[in-house]
Amino acid sequence: MTDMKGAVSGRSPERVPTARAAGVVLVIVVAALIAGCTLAPKEARLVARDLAAGQAPTEFKEITATPSRRTVTFSGEKQSYRADLYVPGPVPEAGILLMPGAAEQGKDDPRLVNTARTLARARFLVLVPDIPGLRRLQVTPANIQHVTDAIRYLASGRDFPSPPRIGAGAFSYAVGPVLLAARRPDLAGQVDFVVGVGGYYDLEEVLTFATTGYYRQQGEWHYRRPNEYGKWVFVLSNLSRLADPDDRRTLRRLANWHLAGRPGPQPEVGLSGEALDVYRFVTNNDPDRVPALIGKLPLAIREAIRELDLANRDLSSLKANLILVHGRRDDIIPFTESVRLAEALPEGQTELFILEGLLHVNVSALSIFDQNRMAHAVDSLLRQRAAQP
Repeated sequence: MTDMKGAVSGRSPERVPTARAAGVVLVIVVAALIAGCTLAPKEARLVARDLAAGQAPTEFKEITATPSRRTVTFSGEKQSYRADLYVPGPVPEAGILLMPGAAEQGKDDPRLVNTARTLARARFLVLVPDIPGLRRLQVTPANIQHVTDAIRYLASGRDFPSPPRIGAGAFSYAVGPVLLAARRPDLAGQVDFVVGVGGYYDLEEVLTFATTGYYRQQGEWHYRRPNEYGKWVFVLSNLSRLADPDDRRTLRRLANWHLAGRPGPQPEVGLSGEALDVYRFVTNNDPDRVPALIGKLPLAIREAIRELDLANRDLSSLKANLILVHGRRDDIIPFTESVRLAEALPEGQTELFILEGLLHVNVSALSIFDQNRMAHAVDSLLRQRAAQP
């Protein structure tokens, strides 16, 4: 097995390119030229292909050492954590926290596991914590402290040599808590970079899209049919903030009924007070009614929205370099959210990559043009390492 330096510089195991392989390369090069962009560096292209391939064989897997995966425990400010640590074969050149999103498998979600392994092959020390609330599809302000505790542990070097550079990666709604933690004064000097895929900026705009399908671009409404998953996860995430246990049970049944893909609307039988306000909010299809309907939500839900929102925060204390990736056809969080987030930060601090075919966080089926664009985003991440091959 060769090292990555040899692979990138052309000293990988000798292969005689076939006419077919040469033709594929020619097609990719021509496509990139047509798209008006240059090919990303070779290592970035190998990493991007490995990210898209999941567990399937790739050239990158052939030329890099298989990382180890072990369980670690650490204590935070208010709780203890279990996490998976992915350790590369060579000495790590950076550490990265991968924050799980709202997914029932949490840190064991196959997509997250594959991403962590690929990054470890690229010489990142990767930490993936287990956050039980996220496995229950609960996104809460407490996630900000979870990120803070995990970054502090990653920077401590308690169970491993402290990486020279520290970053964080997040998908979907996890992007908000990661950025809110990274802007804290006590972490501002420790977080060197943040990668956000399919993230958000303004939660009212996100909830408008999730419930009605409308999003704003340059001040005008545009429509795209939203994924039902987003709004019913919002319901499940906020059940604990309803006072009446009967309302919580009824809304949980309704949310699970919709998430199972059953046709047609469920009648509002058995809903009262707070639960009825939540139901009317998520089933509304008029974007102009959203602010008023949010105003009728239970106070605890409104406070959680405010605490997780980025649009109402001063982000000037955020010193990390940002790499944002978003799909133009994202049907859970509109791409305009990453555009607005990039615009809210100083010029030169953020790199934004909009991919035409990326569906939220699924990178497994991208066009040639998007593959090259994704490879450029990966190259930006690889350049965050302390040492270059």
